[in-house]
Amino acid sequence: MTPDQIILVQQSFQQVEAIRETAAKLFYARLWEIDPSTAPLFEKSDMGLQGHKLMAALALVVSGLSNPESVIPVAQDMARRHVAYGVTRRQYASVGAALLWTLGQGLGAGFTPDVEAAWTAAYELLAAIMTEAAYAE
Repeated sequence: MTPDQIILVQQSFQQVEAIRETAAKLFYARLWEIDPSTAPLFEKSDMGLQGHKLMAALALVVSGLSNPESVIPVAQDMARRHVAYGVTRRQYASVGAALLWTLGQGLGAGFTPDVEAAWTAAYELLAAIMTEAAYAE
């Protein structure tokens, strides 16, 4: 990611944090819509708490973009836990699509092509780190 992309992600995330509960609800509804195989992963979850965890994880990653070494071990541990919950490699693409859609909904006109490209780069980086940690053979 470029320094400008990091700034775009961090600045736009401030706007998303202001609507964090709505953003989390939008995200999970969209995720289950585009990939019903993910819904059973949350059958026993308190979705209010799960939404809080989602937004906290995003905040951690977004703040750590300026210092990736601080976030990489956390992301790797999270990925290993996700495998234990039953998350598949394929579902990372669904999560990325749901995240980008949610950002588009939450940011509205602020979800410019540059902001979308920055978030895409951030998610691709995170997903690569996580899938490598989770599915390394």
